[in-house]
Amino acid sequence: MTLTFKNLGLSETRVEHLEKLGITTPTTIQSQAIPQLLAGRDVVGQSQTGTGKTAAFSLPILERIDIERNAVQALILTPTRELAMQVSEAIRDFKVDRKLWILPVYGGQSIDRQIRRLQQGVHIVVGTPGRVLDLLERGDLKLGQVSWLVLDEADEMLSMGFIDDVEKILKQVPSERQTAFFSATMPPAIRELVAKFLRSPVTVTVEQPKAAPKQINQVAYMVPRGWTKARALQPILELEDPETALIFVRTRRAAAELTNQLQAAGHSVDEYHGDLNQQARERLLLRFRNKQVRLVVATDIAARGLDVDHLTHVINYDLPDSVESYVHRIGRTGRAGREGTAISLIEPLDRRKLRLIERHVRQSLVVRSIPTRSQIEARQLEKLQAQVREALTGERMASFLPLVAQLGEEYDAHAIAAAALQMAYDQTRPAWMRSENYAEEEMEFGTPKPRLNKRSKTSEEYSSEEGVSASAKPRLIRRSRTAESSKVELGN
Repeated sequence: MTLTFKNLGLSETRVEHLEKLGITTPTTIQSQAIPQLLAGRDVVGQSQTGTGKTAAFSLPILERIDIERNAVQALILTPTRELAMQVSEAIRDFKVDRKLWILPVYGGQSIDRQIRRLQQGVHIVVGTPGRVLDLLERGDLKLGQVSWLVLDEADEMLSMGFIDDVEKILKQVPSERQTAFFSATMPPAIRELVAKFLRSPVTVTVEQPKAAPKQINQVAYMVPRGWTKARALQPILELEDPETALIFVRTRRAAAELTNQLQAAGHSVDEYHGDLNQQARERLLLRFRNKQVRLVVATDIAARGLDVDHLTHVINYDLPDSVESYVHRIGRTGRAGREGTAISLIEPLDRRKLRLIERHVRQSLVVRSIPTRSQIEARQLEKLQAQVREALTGERMASFLPLVAQLGEEYDAHAIAAAALQMAYDQTRPAWMRSENYAEEEMEFGTPKPRLNKRSKTSEEYSSEEGVSASAKPRLIRRSRTAESSKVELGN
């Protein structure tokens, strides 16, 4: 019998909502922690980041929040602003009631805006210890009605020197509450906090996922500011030119939208989702295996029935929430000793996820810029040259020699060959590259030009370099922060 979220005790409405998101099977940490939390017990979860902990603690909280009570009822502490934002976004995805309000609070953003949002009413606060303490000392964050407290990435808070701040916050939360600590490791300082602030906690432990196969070439492409992922994927597909690729997205809706966009761009692509009947699934699978369809867009759940031996590429259009899912996804390529390529599209908020993935797969991922037109054209000319060499050894070439001889009376042989190549090239050139505005758009959105004869950057080097370049472009940074600030002010 397959374990489901309904078996864990979640409401029917919540389960149906998760299914719409493409989430039907709980991870190990979720299957162990959710029933305990729903039963009202304190929980200590020891598991690596990326195993699905956010859903493990947020789903029980969402089941118990009283929407009619306009007060902070749950406080979630995270070590970094990036994690606070990611947890907030995940909870927004999981929630069903639009009247439920979540607010991320962290340094580096206007505290006045966060105060105004708290005054309007918030049910769940996700924040870093420093900003939470600041709001508490000002009297703007009131924890008197908090019944849920979660400490996420506890060992990372210890290593960053936040434990004293965490203890100050814990002392201001009502003693009659439910508490959950999640940590990859359990150093003595964390155990002391557990003994001091948790009541007879249940401990759940999840082993670290296995590393990814070494024959898989893992790379990431950074989506430029102002670009959509769909737009960024187009030049990547042209440069990589996969024979067969499985493209993972988060939801069925995203699968349908991306499939339509890729089909409109001329790609051989279809979507694979749970609404397909068995006959349609088998037909698509057969076409995919016979390479009649080169690209298939699917969610994690739907893709479980898709198994292709010679899959050359796996593309993470949306990064998965757990490292286990990442390893499972990319493990579909590089089988039977063959080499495979795993590509991930990365946005600024994904950098922390990328570092966690690197830690688990025990290797650094090369981070590349979106391919420029010159790079793609160079690749296409290489392919064209290979095709010409193949044609020169074939028998059909002889039927075209009289035409060349006739044209040779008026034009130079080199010019004739160049014209023929131009015609062949133009017929295979993607429509979006034919626009004269494409090169200008690259410059406008800051797509870095390729560096010749230099190794590609790792994610850590890329993040460091982006920090330098960001300071050199204050206008872009200010615009980005304004958008981000507006997003947090809405809080829902």
